[in-house]
Amino acid sequence: MLKRFFGKIGIAEVLLFISVLILIVVVAVPVLLILWTALFVDGSLNTKDIIHILSQPGTYEALKNSLVIAGGVTVLSTIIGVFFAWLVSRTDLPFKETMKVLFLVPFMLPSFIGALAWKMLLSPRSGYINKFLVDIFSLDASPFNIYGLGGIIAVETMYLFPFVFIQVAGALERMDPTLEESARISGAGLLTITRRITLPLMLPGIAAGALLVALYSLAHFGVPAILGTESGIYNIPTKIYEQIYQSGGSFVAIRTGTILSSILIVAAGLILYAQNLVLRAGRFQVIAGKSMRPTLLKLRGLKIPILIFSLLYIFITVILPTATIFLVGTLKTYGIAFTWENMSLQNLKYILFDWRMTRDAIWNSFYLSLAAAMITMVVGVLISYTIVKMKVRGKFILEFLGVLPFSVPGTVIALGVILTWSGKFGINLYNTAWIIFVAYIARYMAFSLKSNSAALEQVDDSLEEAARACGATHWQSLRDIVIPLIKPGMVAAFFLIFLPALRELTTSVLLYGPTTRTIGVAIYALNEDGETVYAATLASVALVIIIVGQLVIKRITRTTVQGV
Repeated sequence: MLKRFFGKIGIAEVLLFISVLILIVVVAVPVLLILWTALFVDGSLNTKDIIHILSQPGTYEALKNSLVIAGGVTVLSTIIGVFFAWLVSRTDLPFKETMKVLFLVPFMLPSFIGALAWKMLLSPRSGYINKFLVDIFSLDASPFNIYGLGGIIAVETMYLFPFVFIQVAGALERMDPTLEESARISGAGLLTITRRITLPLMLPGIAAGALLVALYSLAHFGVPAILGTESGIYNIPTKIYEQIYQSGGSFVAIRTGTILSSILIVAAGLILYAQNLVLRAGRFQVIAGKSMRPTLLKLRGLKIPILIFSLLYIFITVILPTATIFLVGTLKTYGIAFTWENMSLQNLKYILFDWRMTRDAIWNSFYLSLAAAMITMVVGVLISYTIVKMKVRGKFILEFLGVLPFSVPGTVIALGVILTWSGKFGINLYNTAWIIFVAYIARYMAFSLKSNSAALEQVDDSLEEAARACGATHWQSLRDIVIPLIKPGMVAAFFLIFLPALRELTTSVLLYGPTTRTIGVAIYALNEDGETVYAATLASVALVIIIVGQLVIKRITRTTVQGV
């Protein structure tokens, strides 16, 4: 009977139905519940609570701080990203290929661990750089204070500028050089060409990258939580966390959180709408099939100084904070000098083997990330196949639902998951690992869809048609032809989910229970409790896992691609 039913409606419709059902349950329902809980009470419009919460000074300050942080980070990231992208794409800067890789390193590292490192370096009372400068120059007070809006903006910029760098560098390298060559023949200098032609042509890409930075910065929890809350500075995500944490997770606090989350949803929607307008308005051709390469600007005497400046930037933003985390993690007590006598591996042993809280956090992060990556990868293949290969109506619903969690802050996803899976529909996952697992699937579904869809686009339909002509069923052609050909995309999707989930903080910090801390949550909790050395030790473990994971990605992806 089922076979007759499926045969009647067609395999495409079945896959579409299953895909839509998964995304509605995992993605749409949590987001809709946030809006419903914020806007309605007992079926009536909740204007009283909305006006009360939005009119509070704390809400206004949090919103203002969110906008200031997002604006500052966006401007600085755009300037830095465009500058370095132009350097590696349009100048004769030495070691350009190496520099490209180095400029992408911050993209791979957790920003909240970077914030922890800069707290250790520039804290006004105990920061190592501050203490060094006070001792050397006999200063009366510390010259730097990392706590505050300036510190938050600076640290977030260090880790978000690669979004602009990637977009602009790729576009510059593929851009049709005809216009630039014509201007050069007309007598224009390279700097004039860059200012009058190259940059205007790149504006859509620059704006798209900048808006992506704004979207991320608006939703950041870790950096503002570490560098802001100590001095009373909150943005919307940290304000939501404070409301729920102080109330012990009461429904009143959750309702307040949904109203604040609605602000983030509206802001995210406006940013995505603006990005769409920019991309639509900028649909003039800048990429062509010509092999001619654009003329490179010769830096001449500035070559070495600019190279040194670039390396110094990498040292300050990547090497210095990363080394600080590893060094502080070996100290017997925080604040003492970095000498052999003061260092020990005992902290590492204690974190990995003796302290149950951190040991469980590592294990929780590993199995939750692994399970979420596996399930999301498989489901992503199913949904991507429906989007790319199936000729059915309504596929745009899948694309919209798939990228929706990526477009809204992790705090919003966490609140939606709490509302959905805390007994409202007969299933209570609150304070269990399952609720984090469901949130990870929702949060990272877009990664799987993007990677698998790109791989499926490269598989010609004729291969499946040939298999079907030879008598293979739809499932057999999928199993024997399509899946083997898209393995690189599936492997990439797996690691694109596994590594971010392994270090995730923004979503997990609202969902963890007494026994379900993750690495990110444990690092944050240790820092909040004043256990700076143990926080650094656990952060060191996380960084090693991330670095090893990135190397494994490269090796497996390269091997898989060569084997296909």
